[in-house]
Amino acid sequence: MRIGLITPEPGHPLLAATSALLAKEHVVDALDPAGTDPAAPMAVAPLADVYLLKSRTERALDLARDLERRGVPVVNTAAATALCQDRTAMAELALRAGLPFAATRTVGALSAWASHTALSSPVVVKSRYSRRGDLVARVDDPARLRELAAAWPQEPVVVQEFAPNSGWDHKLWAIGDQVFAALRRSELSPGGRGPGLPLDAHELPAGWAGLVRAVGAAFALDVYGVDIIDAGGGTPLIVDVNAFPGIRGQSGAPEALAALTLRRAVGGPG
Repeated sequence: MRIGLITPEPGHPLLAATSALLAKEHVVDALDPAGTDPAAPMAVAPLADVYLLKSRTERALDLARDLERRGVPVVNTAAATALCQDRTAMAELALRAGLPFAATRTVGALSAWASHTALSSPVVVKSRYSRRGDLVARVDDPARLRELAAAWPQEPVVVQEFAPNSGWDHKLWAIGDQVFAALRRSELSPGGRGPGLPLDAHELPAGWAGLVRAVGAAFALDVYGVDIIDAGGGTPLIVDVNAFPGIRGQSGAPEALAALTLRRAVGGPG
């Protein structure tokens, strides 16, 4: 069987470990769309039996769409991957599905919104389009808002009310039905993010693992991350959903991804 990786980083720890498992009996090829001529069509031959899409660039998504049109399974699909880049669409879908997602307002360019906004309570301002190095910041006062508006004047943003919490994010990941977990200081904490702390999925509050799987069903994702904060008494509040995150340092994750890949290659469920 042939497995394709659509990624600029085939040496990423999760992909490298998964590839090593699969390569014992199968052929694993890596394809970086960014390394091809943008003006030329992307010719892929021979076709793999399944592709893992760990890239969010438009060229990678175009390649994934083309492969899907040719009948090749892609994990995750281009549509599901693209949806998770748009925080407006993400929030709308989550709320329609009845998921406890943070209420999200789309306000347009940051400078325009800041110029006529009077803050009455802390908010979280995020880039509408998720990407590496995007804007995610807590804003408590007009001075901080003006500072961000000066640095990111034309950035399209969404705004969420700040939900008081412990300052720790529950980083939950799923590969198929298997859920992995860790704790990490919120990037909104004064000291910023620190290293993750291990957390057994069985230690999660009741119903949280099922909630993660419900996110996967709603978003049509096979490999994904869900960021949850405890809004009090074990009440979950989802603040972000990511397609094909790193899932670093999680025992059993490469094995779960290898098994999922082979299932999808033969048309099986995630």
